[in-house]
Amino acid sequence: MSPTKEYALLCLENPLLDIQAPGNDELLAKYGLEADNAILAEEKHLGIYEDLLNNYSAKLIAGGGAQNTARGAQYMLPPNSVVYLGGVGDDKYAAILHDAVKQAGLRVEYRVDKKEKTGRCGVVITGHHRSMVTDLGAANHYDLDHLKSPEVWKLVEGATHYFVGGYHLTVCPPAIMALAEEAANNDKSFVFSLSAPFIPIAFKDALDATAPYWDYVIGNESEALSYAEAHGLETKDIKEIAKHLAALPKANKKRERVAIITQGTDPTVVATNGEVNEHAVHAINPSQITDTTGAGDAFAAGFTAGLVAGAPLAQCVDQGQWLAKLSIQELGPSVTARLLGDNDILIGYTPQK
Repeated sequence: MSPTKEYALLCLENPLLDIQAPGNDELLAKYGLEADNAILAEEKHLGIYEDLLNNYSAKLIAGGGAQNTARGAQYMLPPNSVVYLGGVGDDKYAAILHDAVKQAGLRVEYRVDKKEKTGRCGVVITGHHRSMVTDLGAANHYDLDHLKSPEVWKLVEGATHYFVGGYHLTVCPPAIMALAEEAANNDKSFVFSLSAPFIPIAFKDALDATAPYWDYVIGNESEALSYAEAHGLETKDIKEIAKHLAALPKANKKRERVAIITQGTDPTVVATNGEVNEHAVHAINPSQITDTTGAGDAFAAGFTAGLVAGAPLAQCVDQGQWLAKLSIQELGPSVTARLLGDNDILIGYTPQK
């Protein structure tokens, strides 16, 4: 594998403070939430954050899909390999985020908003399921000016790989397109996550504008089915959907697109160049599964870290599955806390044969 240059991976999305707690069906019903779903908060949802903090055993965790991915990727790569962009407030929640990313060795270049609060994500955990409701706050005010500022754009130009979470389509599509075009024009890798089932439906046009630039597109089976529905694909066959995603028109024709669809404990589907392969996941006893929140982010972290390090595609998938397996044994996307925890016990990755 090739040596990793400094800040080779640049990630963009919405930094959030996750407020996570075990809940029940009554709590979901109170706020009109569904298990295993992710939505943006409306007025009726805004009480849930104080409710979780005051009435449930809530845990505060640095979150936001791509920020989770950036932290995990930095764990697997040499120091100073990853930089993350997004918007936060000037408040105590932003300070918590700064402390968390510092522990992970992740460099962040936040756009600090003096007027808006740091974004929050309420996570209600019921059994092995989770329901997420997000109030973007300051993350919703990220803008192209921050990305194009000289100090940040220098990092953009220096990176060889970009990772963008689909949630950012709700915030600043021009920033996504700027990164996408930089990647295509300079033959860099552009990795995109579908992020949530509502993205292909509610933000279909913005999503489709980014599609020609995807070198790698990652989603789970729910997101893939949502994409198929939104785009009139008359199939629920995950392999066929993956083939469709891989075959979409492409801006940078020097690279074949790879579509990756995870399916929980079922095999990961990988499509490229008209071929589809399945990769069995790392076995885990169901009793070890604590919380699936952030499992997709962890997979994306391991996978993208592999790309940055120049690993073969099969090993990139294997790394993603390995990190996801560790993630689901923890409450929330706290895999970094597990890896760099109280006893500073490091868990090393060994490729599967």
